Amino acid sequence: MDAAEFRKRGKEMVDYVADYLEKIEKRQVFPDVEPGYLRPLVADCAPQDPESFEDVFKDIEKIIMPGVTHWHSPYFFAYFPSASSFPALLADMLCGGIGCVGFSWAASPACTELETVMLDWLGKMVNLPKEFLAEKDGQGGGVIQGSASEATLIALLAARTKIIRQVQSEKPELTEAEIMGRLVAYASDQAHSSVERAALIGAVKIKSVPSDDTFSVCGSALKKVLDEDKAAGLIPFFFCATLGTTSCCSFDKLLELGPICNKENIWMHIDAAYAGSAFICPEFRHLLNGVEFADSFNFNPHKWLLVNFDCSAMWVKKRSDLIGAFKLEPLYLQHHHQESGLVTDYRHWQIPLGRRFRSLKLWFVLRMYGVKGLQEHIRKHIRLSHQFEHLVLQDERFEICAEVVLGLVCFRLKGSNELNEALLKSINDAKKIHLVPCHLREKFVLRFAVCSRTVESTHIKFAWQHISQLATDLLKTWEHNHHQQ
Repeated sequence: MDAAEFRKRGKEMVDYVADYLEKIEKRQVFPDVEPGYLRPLVADCAPQDPESFEDVFKDIEKIIMPGVTHWHSPYFFAYFPSASSFPALLADMLCGGIGCVGFSWAASPACTELETVMLDWLGKMVNLPKEFLAEKDGQGGGVIQGSASEATLIALLAARTKIIRQVQSEKPELTEAEIMGRLVAYASDQAHSSVERAALIGAVKIKSVPSDDTFSVCGSALKKVLDEDKAAGLIPFFFCATLGTTSCCSFDKLLELGPICNKENIWMHIDAAYAGSAFICPEFRHLLNGVEFADSFNFNPHKWLLVNFDCSAMWVKKRSDLIGAFKLEPLYLQHHHQESGLVTDYRHWQIPLGRRFRSLKLWFVLRMYGVKGLQEHIRKHIRLSHQFEHLVLQDERFEICAEVVLGLVCFRLKGSNELNEALLKSINDAKKIHLVPCHLREKFVLRFAVCSRTVESTHIKFAWQHISQLATDLLKTWEHNHHQQ
């Protein structure tokens, strides 16, 4: 393919993507395929001779689309939203076209500098304390990670390095292995599994802190486990606070937890993967109060801020803590500006070496939507979740299981877990909408997350009527079967 053909095919591909997104609600939201469906549809090995673009293109509908779950369908209410917008898609095309690998400033100065500035922009949009911004001469700063899981891992590893060096200077008789064996990280019993995974990769113990009846961790619960562990000779070093838990979007109490972490010399990382985007709205910014006590903060514009995956924004108060943990300087990566103090080499801020020019997506989206356009997107989703909550509350067969704060509604039929498992199965078997469940304590709960950029009130009404009808059908057969027993 030469440049002339690329111009032609590029326009065709843009048309295809625009058609796909414009007509997505005509497609069944969840595919009908079984595992292994794809292999028989493609050749055994790569072709020796080139094939035409037409051949490849017609296989998209034939082979790929039948196995796609349509995350951007207005009938997709599972997980959390995955952001998408046309400006971000265009920026991703440009990113691929430039094709730089921005591991250092010299490897492509614009790639590094735009990222630093975009994270300052975004930090100001959520009103982060000044210490988290790079600005011209700040100690902190932001970086784009691939996912919130990566951000949590980076924070935990930086905290681990920091505490090991500290303890070694105070107690030189202890080996690194002895210190490692005593380290403990903490997170809510509602925290995402990726936090436990970070501890697993970081080779440190992790303990769950019990959440209260609103599924939030409060100060006294953390203090209790810290006191027990310190008495046992362990070294608490890291706490991951969650704002907007995956199960039910609950919020740990930062204003109680932060001062404890600061006093006990524990690194506090805040995971606001989903909820963080809402903090650009002044009426939801109070949910971030207490961030001033944190060492690091993370949220995902690629969930709820119209920037396509991957774009997970992470800030630290002291970038020297990250760089100190990950810095290696082989000659082939060095460049003559690196010690100037003006320069950030983002390879020291992340697990991989290579990185894409992801800040272009932020730059395009922030400029072409403006803060107001993004606030309107968030507010619309939250209005729709309250609309769904209202519909659930009007039906006395159902209950709401957690406070609806943002765009997630946790609900279930009053009754057994088995009944709710059967309801979810009938919803997902019908494939008109898509939902996933969660457990809240011992209850099996259905999660309804407002996801698509194009979802409207009509889709919410349709989803509720559909769920309500399936519940009616289920309860008839359920009561009939259970009476016979």
